[in-house]
Amino acid sequence: MLTLRDVTVALDGTPVVVDASLDLPDGEVLAVLGPSGSGKSTLLRAVAGLEPLAVGSIGWDGVDQAGVPTHKRGFALMFQDGQLFEHLTVARNVGYALKLRRAPDTDARVDELLELVGLPAYGGRMPATLSGGERQRVALARSLAVQPRLLLLDEPLSALDAGLRERLAADLRRILGEAGTTALLVTHDHDEAFTVADRLAVMRAGRIVQQGDIAEVWRAPVDAETALFLGYARVLDGEPAARVLVAAGLPAAPSVALRRSALRVADDGVLRGTVTASRLTPEQVRLEVDVPGAGLLDAVAPLDRHAGPGDPVSLRVDHTRLAVVAQP
Repeated sequence: MLTLRDVTVALDGTPVVVDASLDLPDGEVLAVLGPSGSGKSTLLRAVAGLEPLAVGSIGWDGVDQAGVPTHKRGFALMFQDGQLFEHLTVARNVGYALKLRRAPDTDARVDELLELVGLPAYGGRMPATLSGGERQRVALARSLAVQPRLLLLDEPLSALDAGLRERLAADLRRILGEAGTTALLVTHDHDEAFTVADRLAVMRAGRIVQQGDIAEVWRAPVDAETALFLGYARVLDGEPAARVLVAAGLPAAPSVALRRSALRVADDGVLRGTVTASRLTPEQVRLEVDVPGAGLLDAVAPLDRHAGPGDPVSLRVDHTRLAVVAQP
């Protein structure tokens, strides 16, 4: 089990990570989610032993890792570009660390890993012949080869296009689960975090502002900024929040975060407003609606209900697509 307690990391005298505390049980995947510059990659490097701590401790199974060099921690680090050896075949890349350790049955282990990552016939290929997604699969197989007690993933899918990133995120979740690997993932992509991880820690300006199970963080973001970063479209306060919550059949609260599809055009909707803008997408019509007492809200309509600017609409609130925002 990985434990971080009050970890602070400073670069050139400036704190980049401040008072970070985390627990990562064996066999789970924890995603540290944050925007660029939030300190998440520096935190990962500190766990790997590549950045010294100014304050705090990093432990594994109760043993403080202070003074333990990177290569003796039993951790594996995978970067976003994979960093394959271009002069070695796929099989030799995957088996590189095994050969250094003179591990028995290296070829069988390499075959097993290539099967696990979905590249069973790629052992003889050279890295230059691979796609971006295939290169990342090879890098993942190489990272898993020595059965690390912790896998550190630094934005592993960020260099891929959106469609491939989505598919590979699902595969990464499966691969880590089948391997029983404990993993710490850092990413700026909330969809990637939700797909791959069991638990989530949200990081902002060097601090972990919220952590917990994925569903728990999603249902109750700690503040408006966190809600918007997690993908909610708007955060309402005061009377507008109360109006929407009552329409959803929920108790009033000071703040509520809404997904773009939380309000849907429906004849039985209890909120009424006037469309101010509409945009057709392949799946639905996206609207902006001016609702008296609530202001400008996002809503969606089915393709056969193409309301335009100036049209009156009734809106039903889907309570599963909103979240009450915690108050300070």
